[in-house]
Parts: sequence; structure tokens; C-alpha cells
Amino acid sequence: MACEQLTRLGDVIELEDVKREPISSRDRKDRKGSYPYYGAQGIVDYLDDYTYEGDYLLVAEDGENLRSRKNPIANAASGKFRVNNHAHVIAESEKCNLVFLRHLLNMTDISAYVTGSTQPKLSQSNLCAMKLPLPSMAEQNAIANVLSLFDRKIELNNQLNDYLEQLVDGKFQELFGGLNFNATLSDVAEITMRQSPAGSSYNEEGAGIIFYQGRGEFGWRFPKRRLYTTEPKRLACEGDVLMSVRAPVGDLNVAFENCCIGRGLAAIHSETPSFALYLMRFLKPQLEAYNGEGTVFGSINGKALKSLEVALPSHNEVMQFESFAAPIDALIRSNENETRKLNNLRNYLLPKLMSGEIDVSKVDLTQLTNNHLADY
Repeated sequence: MACEQLTRLGDVIELEDVKREPISSRDRKDRKGSYPYYGAQGIVDYLDDYTYEGDYLLVAEDGENLRSRKNPIANAASGKFRVNNHAHVIAESEKCNLVFLRHLLNMTDISAYVTGSTQPKLSQSNLCAMKLPLPSMAEQNAIANVLSLFDRKIELNNQLNDYLEQLVDGKFQELFGGLNFNATLSDVAEITMRQSPAGSSYNEEGAGIIFYQGRGEFGWRFPKRRLYTTEPKRLACEGDVLMSVRAPVGDLNVAFENCCIGRGLAAIHSETPSFALYLMRFLKPQLEAYNGEGTVFGSINGKALKSLEVALPSHNEVMQFESFAAPIDALIRSNENETRKLNNLRNYLLPKLMSGEIDVSKVDLTQLTNNHLADY
């Protein structure tokens, strides 16, 4: 199944950028609805009408992520939706499977087609000029069927975790939402904020301790990429809440392991970690106010974070919530661990399927999963 010839992308895709429409945040305030409005990296709003209907692939047209690749540059969109002018819109064609193309683009180095040093851009002409190793349509479909099994399981995990988080959010609101503020965040948790280690100490080879510079290294509840530092300065413990202190202020994650954090993050440590996590979720409206602070971009300093007003329930009430939430958080974490392994295994498979090293017609997913999941 090896594919040696390169195909010009513009010869096999159906590009539908013509229906894109940028709508300012001011105009969107009067057009709220149920239809997703996509930008370069996902949904940015929900509006009252749509211009696309069906299954499409959205490829980022501009933004820092085109160079850093901290997030996927190609994402699926289906149903009824709108798109602004920061993402190219590709429709399915008889020559290209969109599931296959999405994974191929997300694993391919496209730096040669990205222009602009200050604001990276992937123009329509450069997108179409890309030359990629596309196998026959039959082979694309077969590989896409394998990859879709991983995608569906990952999506089910995400949907279940969304439901579980909403369940615990509701319990927190039920128990503590009506309480008066009578304390500060520093009365509830220990907060760590200091300088980052020297840049010369960073590496991706596993030397030292795992290091997270800021929110860019994270998805919700698990890391997107791994850096290490040999000069740790600010340590967070497994289970600590990690919060972005630079715009967007208040994005939350949970430390999967003992780690070092950069100055873009604060570590919030508590003997009742589930209570601390859902308290920070509850405080999100207060934290969003700091996105307008700072001379260059939104930020919150240590003094302001420690001084955030909170409601401090009794010890018995906190422990009642912790006993409810902790097992659910453990399940969420288990799902995220499985998702991480599935992501890694899927990314490991694609180049081998592309090269023909693995014959897609002979793939036994049950055996493959049992043999390899533990390694990722």
C-alpha cells in the first residue's frame, strides 16, 4: 500500500471558501443561536443561521499554530455551521477522503507552504499547491475506516467526560452556589507562582523533569506535548489544578504527574483536589475579568489570585463534596489516559499504513490495541 507519487492537493479537493463570512464580535451579539461559527482552531461562537451543511474539513489559514503545531491545523466540521475567513473549507470529493486527509495534514510538515514571520499564513494558493503522498481512493477509504474507529472512541470519551464534569459542576452549585463569600483563595489552597526555568534548560529528550510553559502545552486534563527541564524552579504536584495566568486567564487543567511549570501557569494545591478544581471552575466569571488587564495582554498576578473572594464551606461539607467528586474525577482521568494512548497509537499507525509497512486489509484492531496501548 505504499504511495510513492506526490499529488497536488488542489487537483483532488473541492475548496468552498467562497461561502466564508467574517462577522465581528459586536455583530455576533445580536445573532446568537445554535449553529456553530468556526475559526482557525475551532468554534468561536454560536449564531442564528448557517451557510454550510454536511461534512467538511477546516484547515487553518492563519495564526501562530501553523508554525508551532501545538494544536491540529485540520479539523472536521459537520452538520449546519458558519466559518469565518481564518479557515479554509474543504468538501469531500471523489478523489480525496476527508478523514484520511485530516490525519495526513496534521502529521505533515507544511512549513514550506506557510508564509509570514509575524502572522503565519497558509494562503489558498499554497494550500492547493501542496504535494502530498495520496494513495488510491480505495486505500484512502480503508485507512480512514481504521482511523475512524479511534476517532469515534476518542469522541465518546470526550462526550462522557463532558457529561461527568457537568454532573459535578451541578453538585458543586447545589451545595455551595448560595453561600456568601467569606474567605479568599489563599485560605483554601496553596498557590505557586514564580519565574520559569532558563530556556537553555528545555529539552524534548526526557532529561530532567516534565515542564509545562503555559496553556499551549495542554488540552483539557492532559498534555498535548512534552517538554523537560533540567533546572526546575516551580514545582506542581500530581493532582494540582493548573491555571493559565495569562490571556485567556482562567483556563484550567490538572497535573497528571509531578512537574515544573512556567510563569504562564499557577499551581493550586489542596488536600481536597476535586473541591479545588470545581471551585476554580465556579470562579471562572471572576477570572475572566482579568482578560482585560495588562498592558499587552490579559493577566493576573499572584496577589490578585490569592485574594480572590470565595465561599469557604465547613470541613464536613467539603469532605461530602470530595467523596462525591473524587471517584468521578478518577474516571475522567482514566478516560483521558485512554484517549491519550489512542491518540498516540493512531498517530503511530498512520505513517506505517501510508508506507505499506502495515497492510490495512490485515489490521486486527483488537490484537493491535491489546499489544500496543500499554506502550503509549
